[in-house]
Amino acid sequence: MDGTCLNKRSRMTDRTLDALKKTADAGILVVPATGRNLGCLPWRIVEEKGLYRYVISSNGAQVTDCATGEAMFQTMMKKETALKLLEDCRKIRVGITSHINHQYLVQGGLLALMGRLIFGKDAKAVYRVHSMEETVRKTRHGIEELQFYFLTPDSRRMIREVLNRYPDLMSAYTSIYVEVFSRGTSKGTALLALRESLGISKEETACIGDGENDLPMFAESGLTFAMGNSVPELKKAADFVVPDNNSDGAAAAIERYLLKLKEK
Repeated sequence: MDGTCLNKRSRMTDRTLDALKKTADAGILVVPATGRNLGCLPWRIVEEKGLYRYVISSNGAQVTDCATGEAMFQTMMKKETALKLLEDCRKIRVGITSHINHQYLVQGGLLALMGRLIFGKDAKAVYRVHSMEETVRKTRHGIEELQFYFLTPDSRRMIREVLNRYPDLMSAYTSIYVEVFSRGTSKGTALLALRESLGISKEETACIGDGENDLPMFAESGLTFAMGNSVPELKKAADFVVPDNNSDGAAAAIERYLLKLKEK
């Protein structure tokens, strides 16, 4: 979603939405695969009935059948591990968020405000909590992922040093935060599980992305598109590189390649 079907303002254009609708109308199964939790999917696709049924969310921690509400696949972080990690990070100046039960939980008012500014109308599932440790301790649900936002120049290094002590966890860094999830969690693992459940081969699967966390998904797809704003590693792995997310690159991939292949 972000950086692919959404532009730099976190908005989906009419052209991109129209291309996705044409894809679904052509009988191609559309599956959003996102780092977002299920509750923060872009409102434009949520309101477009019949566009999709299955969603890969939280970087592959969960695959959901939205028609039934069933969790088809899960790789959750253990509560004990999440609590120990939060304890180890207490003295590091970071902002903390999490994905639990399809909700985006934010510790403190500033991050909650930022979440609503970034997500806009997509922020229906953004909730402020006073203490993430207490929230995790009390929840009956699995932990999809934790996120730590770097508030000082040293916090990135300090968080990395802590995470190096957790071999059962994986992490994905950006310039401002790190996403942490259970080892084995990836969009690729989730896509493989969904393909096998639906009886769809790798050769019948196409995907498009922009980030490092899309590389495992590329490995499980027969046809791959990298956005013009993608990280270099993804461009190298892609079959095609299309325009960036501010130039409707996802729509271009659908229009120029995917729908034409379907016509053949």
